[in-house]
Amino acid sequence: MRFMRFEQDGRIGLAANHGDGWRARFVDEAGMPADVSAIAASTADARSAYTQHLLGGFALDADAVTRLPPSAHPGKIICLGLNYRDHAREFDSPPPSYPTLFARFASSLIGDGQPLMRPRVSTQFDYEGELVVILGRGGRHIAQEQALDHVFGYSVFNDGSLRDFQLRTPQWTVGKNFDGTGAFGPWVVTADELPPGAGGLMLETRLNGQVMQQASTTDMIFGVAQTISIISIAMTLDAGDVIVMGTPSGVGYGRKPPVYMKAGDVCEVSIERIGTLRNVVADEA
Repeated sequence: MRFMRFEQDGRIGLAANHGDGWRARFVDEAGMPADVSAIAASTADARSAYTQHLLGGFALDADAVTRLPPSAHPGKIICLGLNYRDHAREFDSPPPSYPTLFARFASSLIGDGQPLMRPRVSTQFDYEGELVVILGRGGRHIAQEQALDHVFGYSVFNDGSLRDFQLRTPQWTVGKNFDGTGAFGPWVVTADELPPGAGGLMLETRLNGQVMQQASTTDMIFGVAQTISIISIAMTLDAGDVIVMGTPSGVGYGRKPPVYMKAGDVCEVSIERIGTLRNVVADEA
């Protein structure tokens, strides 16, 4: 099953696709959840009812609407840095023995097809194609062996990074949270449609059609189950939370000379069996 959040004629809606096309309803209708995280956070019975309600809605052309981030305001957006060995080498860093974690905030999110905004204060705007995990169950001290039972689904992320701001300090928060830099979408694919932990899927980032990143999700240092378990040692995870799993090598910062995104560039991140997230870069006014 796939779930998408969209805007059409000024109204926000949700859509579901069980393999035979998108069916949709608007979230201002009675009994509708606000976003995909709300579906993920619901009980099994409520989730089934929401799904059937959506599948009974109107037919939707996904290419004729504005696709929004699947989750509007997730409680937590937790990101991993340096989670592929070759990417750690690009930053002259040894592979981490513990996940390098940082936070993104919902104010930075955009959807598929919306412009990635290069801020006026920087020309070092870099791409990072990544796998996204959306939790369907929360908890604390989650055992790694049970962690995948907590996953609702997966999506695609472009962790647009302002390298000059990111690397001004040892922690990366500011360089990862400029408005309009975190592309998320185009939809969420439920976990039952993918291999456990979304392992063995090809991730590819293309800039103006040129392949810049290509790796298997199996190459992650910390896989989905281990990451959920480790994070839950420190904090209570909630259903609907989002975890962004890190990027492989090939980022613009690591190239000689560096390659950064500029206005008019088209950046696409594809993950096998999930979809393609496509955004055009625009300069902040």
